[in-house]
Amino acid sequence: MPEERPTMPPVRLRTDAELARDALAAPLLARAVRLARWAEPGKPVASGGVLPEGELRAAIELLGLAGDEDGPEHTAQAWQLAVDTGLVEIDESEEASGAEAAARPDDDGDGDGKGDGDRADGEAPLGDEFSALAISGEELRLITEGGPRDILDIWLDGFETVLADAAAPDLGDIAAQISEGGELDLDAIDWNPEEEAEFLDGVLGNLYLLTALDEEAAAASVPLPALVASMIVPEDMDEPTDDILEEVSEAMVRLDDQFRLLAPTGLIDYQPVDEALIQEVDGEGRIQEPETAEELEDEDVSRYGMVRLTPLGVYAVRARMIEAGIDAPAVGDLADKGADILLDALPGHPEPAAQAEAEQWLARRTPEEAARELLAAARGDDEGAPLRRLTCQQTLSLVGTEAEPALREVLDDRHLGGLARVWLAEHEVAGVPEPSEAMVFWLTVDTLAAQLATEGDSAELRDLVRGLVDQSGSFFDSAWRVDHPATAEVLEAMGRLHPDKQAAKEARKAAFKARSRA
Repeated sequence: MPEERPTMPPVRLRTDAELARDALAAPLLARAVRLARWAEPGKPVASGGVLPEGELRAAIELLGLAGDEDGPEHTAQAWQLAVDTGLVEIDESEEASGAEAAARPDDDGDGDGKGDGDRADGEAPLGDEFSALAISGEELRLITEGGPRDILDIWLDGFETVLADAAAPDLGDIAAQISEGGELDLDAIDWNPEEEAEFLDGVLGNLYLLTALDEEAAAASVPLPALVASMIVPEDMDEPTDDILEEVSEAMVRLDDQFRLLAPTGLIDYQPVDEALIQEVDGEGRIQEPETAEELEDEDVSRYGMVRLTPLGVYAVRARMIEAGIDAPAVGDLADKGADILLDALPGHPEPAAQAEAEQWLARRTPEEAARELLAAARGDDEGAPLRRLTCQQTLSLVGTEAEPALREVLDDRHLGGLARVWLAEHEVAGVPEPSEAMVFWLTVDTLAAQLATEGDSAELRDLVRGLVDQSGSFFDSAWRVDHPATAEVLEAMGRLHPDKQAAKEARKAAFKARSRA
């Protein structure tokens, strides 16, 4: 049998137009677009598209980063993104070589095309400093003339290149090895490309899961120590060992560097680790740990780094999950599906996502049409039917009185008559016949079966069971006779859940009678 695909909870996505605006506002892409427009007439560059020193200075000025000590780095990253995404194209053909020769700066004004402005010593640039021509690419046209999806595709391409860079080893370590004349040894620089990429994907996956499960909590940033610990500390470990704490500290330093690189893409909102907390131990960066619990309580946790996934980040991580074969639904995916699919799916959704999904599904139909479709899908005596009916009832609570005709049609239905009466009563509709005692007991068993399917032996269900029995001292005398497939199972659960020993005993006896009757 084929393996089931991993499934994530659904997320609410912003519209493509909103996400495209976020993408264009992200610092890295915004700078890359400006540089691509700057290069539109053609800029002489080195082989591979590297900006020579003079052109880099001009680009830094263009981006307004001359006063930023990280200006050259930010500019180089933006230029590289422009090249990687096709916003800028590099032409290294012979024709381009002739064109770039004519375009070389002539800073000394003598007309010889050599110039001396690019070098402090006044010498002309090296022969290979200008060996290609950078021009604006086709993707730049899509930025202004394409649709939101075109912009998002360009942004995703750029994000992927930055993510790959974030998972790459420290270039300083590689340079040190090469300068020593040795071969590149990945083990010696403590870097495993697969493990590094998997760890970073796992961290982003945890942030995505947090967003999907609790949108309100996801709006607040997560402390970096808690995020890293969720990846490293075993779930069954009460107190982390010194080795585990050391591993968490090293991972925090590494992740801090990676998040600093990813933040300008717009993927995350990130407050970096306070550099005063980072110390070097045996050549490795470590985070200083508070010496006492009191010091930890007094410490501002934000100094250790805070991060959250942006709406654009949710979109990007979901795209990567889908590409990896993970089922990562979005709210609205079920809007054009049948009611049977909707009722099967909603119980697995977090509550806000379930309501949003139901609202989008209802918006595609008239209230009366929606009610008929939902009620038809809720029928059945199979194991999942009680939960479908409960979900149907919850979805119908979002429908207005225009649905009344559809509800009245099922008043005599064994499966649906009870929930129809509940809906009509909640909407204060007149002329609704009273339910029979048999229907009341059947609806009670059906509702408890649905609650068991979703919550198990929860405290809420325990309170519900106790309330039912307290209201009717003879509940079990009638309940075992209910013609419902789940009657015995429900009575057994009531026996487990009721705190009164005598009532629990009566529930178990009623369950035995129900099984004997069946």
